[in-house]
Amino acid sequence: MDYEKRAMTEEEDKYTFSQSAQISGQTGLIGYLRADMDTDGNGFFSSWFGWRDSLKTEEFKKEFDEVINSLREEGDILHDRASLAKYCHATPQSRMTTVQEYYGVRVDTENYAYLLRLCPDKGEYNVYCYCYRRDWLDSHIKNARRGIRFITPHYKEVFRIPDGDRIRVTMPDGESFERVCRYIDDYHFEAGESIYHICEFAERMEKYDCKVIPLRSSLPDLCYAVHNETGKIIVIKKGESGYFDPDFPYRNKWESKTVADEYNEKLGVSKQAASAMYWGSLYGYETPGADPANYDHNGDLLKKNIDRGDAR
Repeated sequence: MDYEKRAMTEEEDKYTFSQSAQISGQTGLIGYLRADMDTDGNGFFSSWFGWRDSLKTEEFKKEFDEVINSLREEGDILHDRASLAKYCHATPQSRMTTVQEYYGVRVDTENYAYLLRLCPDKGEYNVYCYCYRRDWLDSHIKNARRGIRFITPHYKEVFRIPDGDRIRVTMPDGESFERVCRYIDDYHFEAGESIYHICEFAERMEKYDCKVIPLRSSLPDLCYAVHNETGKIIVIKKGESGYFDPDFPYRNKWESKTVADEYNEKLGVSKQAASAMYWGSLYGYETPGADPANYDHNGDLLKKNIDRGDAR
């Protein structure tokens, strides 16, 4: 049969895991198949977990059988565990960013999308195949690219995060918690297991005097920087104001910058991300300057008039 097979994108990876009922409904999830290839790597023991029976039409069932049987033919990725491992290791672009022991493959037909989460390791479930109405899934992913807005109760946008990023909520007593946020539509989002209208969430945060900041996936957990006044090397941690002193020997500001750049490069931290982290540590991670997207490749602000918020 005719179908298109390719490595999944990072934004598609999250749809190979269980979603909330709200997102599953919007994306047209039909159900998923789970399979392992036995201890010798040559079997295929599978179970089906249905979600929306009204979408499990005869057309779908026939096509799904054809897709799986085709992928199990000799020379294709599900023939046996050796074939699966060969494919995964030959296509590093299919390795999932957030859960790196898995690899993602998307198979598209005219009406359906099959998103496969693969693991070539013995003793693990080797295949999860999530089945969607293709048009519903693609529409949801396209809309989710607009991101999740966080606003004031008067609808002024404070910051925006990509679908699947986290926020940290800090209570007046200093206690804090983090939540993964998922896009529902332009006015609703999930935070953990709860669904909020963006204005309702803003009003709750204001009522209970809570501070909300984004924990952007585009920012590293930590980076090195140079203190603007002392010229010494400092360490900045994501989501935390101020800095930490690693007590590096100091000679001059130029040498500090060279060393900080070298350490960041080893950590895989871009100049855009390092500049955004430095800004966030000074003025708050909810301000626009704490977003790497607002910097060029040299780490310089693209807009010189970015608001620093209330922190000065």
